[in-house]
Amino acid sequence: MITAVRLVLGFVLGLVLAMVGCSAPPPPPPPSAPLLPVTHWQALFDETVGAVGKRNGSFSRSTDSYDFYNLAYYVDANVSMFEAIGDAKYADVALELAENMVASARPSASIPTSEFQDSYLGWTSQKSDVRGLEVPLFESYAWRYVTRLLRVLRTSPLYADVAYRDRYQKLLAFTETNIFEKWYLRGAEDFIYRSRTHMAAHWAYIAVDLAGLTTDESRRARYREVVDNIDNSLPNHPSSLRGQLRTSDTDPMAFWWSDVWGEMTGPGQDIAHGNGVISYVVESRDLNAGWTADELGRFSRTLTSVVLGPEGGYPEYVDGSGSGSGWIADGFVKLGRYDPAVQAVLEDHGVQNSQYYATMALNAKILGARGA
Repeated sequence: MITAVRLVLGFVLGLVLAMVGCSAPPPPPPPSAPLLPVTHWQALFDETVGAVGKRNGSFSRSTDSYDFYNLAYYVDANVSMFEAIGDAKYADVALELAENMVASARPSASIPTSEFQDSYLGWTSQKSDVRGLEVPLFESYAWRYVTRLLRVLRTSPLYADVAYRDRYQKLLAFTETNIFEKWYLRGAEDFIYRSRTHMAAHWAYIAVDLAGLTTDESRRARYREVVDNIDNSLPNHPSSLRGQLRTSDTDPMAFWWSDVWGEMTGPGQDIAHGNGVISYVVESRDLNAGWTADELGRFSRTLTSVVLGPEGGYPEYVDGSGSGSGWIADGFVKLGRYDPAVQAVLEDHGVQNSQYYATMALNAKILGARGA
């Protein structure tokens, strides 16, 4: 019913705009054929496991936190497959990857090149521009999907198993202390409320998950405060995620936003990094933690009318300009779970990988559960 209403409103708005000399792209039509089933995407994902799994296993055992940045996608993919299929083998992979990262952490005070020299556990990077430093971006990029793993485990049948519950509790304790608390107390305005939309969104993702997982009420209050600040009113920047959102000049039913706080001109957020914003708002919406169905519908419109671009090419920015890669596996693809018409468009997208397959499997599962 919601989809039908959206389609009718889009048609009417298009007619009105045409009469005044401009037009909006039509919404994606309802699927003319049944959506591809979960098993289709599972088969594609499983075909990638050999080489992709080996490479990511190596990343997880690294002491270079930049490798964790690259590992994030495979953690997310296995969590999505577990949600979609329910097979513990996918949860086992994600757990092992996270536990491997934890095993390589060491006290900051034991790292001569660290600027912090405190008792928190962590890692440094060997990436040339940050060599020898502890890097909050690399940690948050990976750990948003570790908190998602914890959230999914907590509500799954696996949590009844004592062995899984013990692993969950150890990973949660490490996350609360050596990821969130560490960077918050080292300086929230520098390391949590970051200088770009997508970087702050990673911390909002972590905080929104931890708010539902922690058993400590004072921690829960802090997590909720961080989420609210990033969503609605940052203490150190002239805007917030919601404050950045504007009606797109390309399509008045879509969103436009800049990645620079307070900036309201230019091409806006680049789509590659915009995935981080979308990944967070989808997590928040799925948790009923503040982002509305209407807002997600407008992000979906951004995807279908702007991000996917004209036939034969993909834009770089959310205003439709530039030349991009079409990579949307880490965020925009997750919007398919809300609308079968969007999922149908995503089935034909030309840039896919293992994370994309896993997310499409979960989208198909959710849409099926809703009777789409």
